[in-house]
Amino acid sequence: MNTASQHVPAKPLAGWRVLVPRGGPWGDGVAATLRRQGATPVIAPLINFAPTNDQATLDQALADLAAGVFDWLTVTSATTVDVLYAYRAVVPTSTRIAAVGETTAAALQAVGYRVDLVPDLDNSAAGMAEQLIALEPQARDILALRSEIAKPVLTSMLSDAGHRVRSVIAYRTVGVPVTDRIAEDVRSGRINAILVTSGSVAEQVHLQFRDIPSTTLIAAIGPRTAKDARRAGLSVDVVADTQTVDALIDAVARFSLPHAADEFAPRTGALPLPRQD
Repeated sequence: MNTASQHVPAKPLAGWRVLVPRGGPWGDGVAATLRRQGATPVIAPLINFAPTNDQATLDQALADLAAGVFDWLTVTSATTVDVLYAYRAVVPTSTRIAAVGETTAAALQAVGYRVDLVPDLDNSAAGMAEQLIALEPQARDILALRSEIAKPVLTSMLSDAGHRVRSVIAYRTVGVPVTDRIAEDVRSGRINAILVTSGSVAEQVHLQFRDIPSTTLIAAIGPRTAKDARRAGLSVDVVADTQTVDALIDAVARFSLPHAADEFAPRTGALPLPRQD
């Protein structure tokens, strides 16, 4: 295994095959970034959203959103962006949009929505609530779209601060079975890295890929996702410094591509070594 070089390679991920766990515009954007780094992206959506069980409430919330009823819309996941895009939701210029982190912000921008606020430090529902509360001392009307399983941290904090919050379940998260070919590519080690971008993705990686070779890098997009991934049963090998796609890909690029001869080792041995550039 070659782990040293005189210069940082122009395309540090040349030869890598990287599993991208979400499709749509966001997945396409990640794939494009990977290609620029020399990698071959393998888009294999592991999760999707299913309709809410209270469609009438969601329809009314989106109608009120388009009518300018809300001062803020809070978006806490890329899947919520998928819902907005699927329903062709209209967000008037009078309504500002807060995204929980850079990944969600990138997903919003990829489908044409602007982003007015991303937490500076804590990319979480609590971090977003704290920043909104500091920014808005007066009571505001806020639409909080969330998944069926999300904890009401954001709604509770904003409501306790005096804001008028309408919390609406926008979707249910469901797993998407991968093709037999993708499953075999993971099992055989042809996939060199798997990007884990949320706790829901982590759960599907654990459920669908039971035999992940030791040389396959499991890369989490941030400390919170890494914690969720470990709770789901995954061995996380590298964690991005910040919760952004660029940081996640950069974290993977710190490692050298493992030898093909190592790819069939069970997940108890050595990982590809960090570069010594």
